[in-house]
Amino acid sequence: MTADTLAPVAPSTSGATAPKIGFVSLGCPKALTDSELILTQLRAEGYATSKTFAGADLVIVNTCGFIDDAVKESLDTIGEALAENGKVIVTGCLGAKGGDGGDNLVRKMHPSVLAVTGPHAANEVMDAVHRHSPKPHDPFVDLVPSQGVKLTPRHYAYLKISEGCNHRCSFCIIPSLRGDLVSRPIGDVLGEAQRLFDAGVKELLVISQDTSAYGVDVKFRTGFWDGRPVKTHMTELCEKLAEIAAKHGAWVRLHYVYPYPHVDAILPLMASGGILPYLDVPFQHSHPDMLKRMKRPANGEKNLERLQRWRAACPELVIRSTFIAGFPGETEAEFEHLLDFMREAQIDRAGCFAYSAVDGATANDLPGMLPIELREERRARFMAVAEAVSAAKLQRRVGATMQVLVDAAPALGRQGGVGRSYADAPEIDGRVQLLPPEKASKTLKVGEFARARIVGTRGHDLVGVPV
Repeated sequence: MTADTLAPVAPSTSGATAPKIGFVSLGCPKALTDSELILTQLRAEGYATSKTFAGADLVIVNTCGFIDDAVKESLDTIGEALAENGKVIVTGCLGAKGGDGGDNLVRKMHPSVLAVTGPHAANEVMDAVHRHSPKPHDPFVDLVPSQGVKLTPRHYAYLKISEGCNHRCSFCIIPSLRGDLVSRPIGDVLGEAQRLFDAGVKELLVISQDTSAYGVDVKFRTGFWDGRPVKTHMTELCEKLAEIAAKHGAWVRLHYVYPYPHVDAILPLMASGGILPYLDVPFQHSHPDMLKRMKRPANGEKNLERLQRWRAACPELVIRSTFIAGFPGETEAEFEHLLDFMREAQIDRAGCFAYSAVDGATANDLPGMLPIELREERRARFMAVAEAVSAAKLQRRVGATMQVLVDAAPALGRQGGVGRSYADAPEIDGRVQLLPPEKASKTLKVGEFARARIVGTRGHDLVGVPV
């Protein structure tokens, strides 16, 4: 979970002071891009932003409603904003959740909020802002950068290509919160990518609920980019993103990729360097019976075959994934199957959640709900195996020289810094801890690439010397 605020925007010079809006963004990268869209519109209309709740004319809270901890964090943040400010607009996934009796959960817990919307509802949020904090506007002064307002550091950005999901996984309530798959027009997606690269972004992270399904809802219809026809399809999207990124010497990273057969066509593009050889694939489990109960679209045996094929096509490929331990009805044998899968699949980066009985998930009605203690115990056992696999794979990188995107470099890196290799997505994977350069003349700059010789490991991180 992250909470972000922006530095204040210069007020309008048209005579009136621009209203100040406080903003908190919680949850996943999909929610973050919703926040960026709202902040971009606020900036375009002449609003300023506040670093504190108390200093704002009103506060917007973009919430997460996926697991219990996220719900609590969101409700607590709304309560804090109400206590310190009193004027609060709520948006995001929690805004779409019902409470007991079908009442809106946010309204039930915090009845004094000004407005509540669900996710991807920028227009509704702006309508509420206009009602409760009308703004002055000077279009000649309140200029918005062409790439919009971003909450990420300047050198990387998320690019959301679709909203919603057509799957009905039994543990997930995302479709009820965000709806079915709706793909953005490919021309709009590529146009945003171009603007981001033009603005200096060096890493573009492609996100959605199901990246592999891009275009399914519109039957892969033909769109247009740069005056040429392009199909609304994952493979053509990746090809065009690779072309644009190459002109800027930038990276493109894919997230939330379901292992559909057409993903195979992306591997040559990764092997050639057009797209980073990195796939974030949410496997969730390995045992066929478990995957059926989860209503997942693939089985474990096919996934192992797929991984072997992918690695044969692109030996440098890094796989990150997430899994669930202690799903209702999971037997010890099925869990051991998952551990064996982890050892054989050699997943580079893995996260694991103990099953959480999210309100509204159909899995809650399955027989065999396991005690929370057993769920947590299995999660810990899984992570022990996953960390052993990851540590061994990291160790094999010692001695290699890798390209690193610099995220932090105090004193121009003369005392070292922090970066990431192609194997490391921001905030969810490891990092490359950069030691002071051996040459006194060598410097590092945030947002630029450097070469580093890997000399060791430190937990989930690599340790490297800039060369």
